[in-house]
Order: sequence, then C-alpha cells, then structure tokens
Amino acid sequence: MGRKRLITDSYPVGKRRAGPTRNSKGELAVDPGETPQSPGRDVDLTELALLRQFDLAWQYGPCTGITRLQRWHRAEEMGLDPPPEVHQVLQTHQGDPRFQYSLWHIYPL
Repeated sequence: MGRKRLITDSYPVGKRRAGPTRNSKGELAVDPGETPQSPGRDVDLTELALLRQFDLAWQYGPCTGITRLQRWHRAEEMGLDPPPEVHQVLQTHQGDPRFQYSLWHIYPL
C-alpha cells in the first residue's frame, strides 16, 4: 500500500522568497512610510489598562449604568479604598469617553 494521504497534500506547495522585507524570526517589519508612535500614545494605553483593571475589580461594586468616576466616588464613600491613580487618570481625561465609561458601555455610532 502507498503512503497515507494528508490534508496538506491537496494544497500547492509554495516556496518563500527571501528578500529585503523578510526579517528574522521574532522581529517585526517596519514600514518605511510608518511614523513612530508618540510617547503619549503609550501613556494612554497604560492608563486605559489601569482603568480596565478597575472595571474588572468586583470589590468596588457594580459598574454598569454609571461612569467610572461615579463608581470611584461611590467606592470611596463606602470606605472601599479605590486606587487614587484611577481618580487621577479620570480627572486628567474628563472629556474623553474612552476614559470615562466602563468596558460595558455602548458608544453611539
């Protein structure tokens, strides 16, 4: 009997071309027209990650139907010691809905 057929037998084999756009394993290719990210964007992502952790922390009570700042104040009034870093981030980004509303808030299109 012959060799057992594999699913990969039905697909054509293509050879990879090594060229200037190809990098070694584990490196990301940088597009020449791409502008580097500003440090402010990294700070925003770090702050949003902090707020996401605050949203997921059950010890500060439910977060649906209220803003993050309202939840922070409620937790403070109840003596639950919410993180002061969260309050600081919320105060610095008061007009931005990405920062004010929880993960489960539905934004209008």
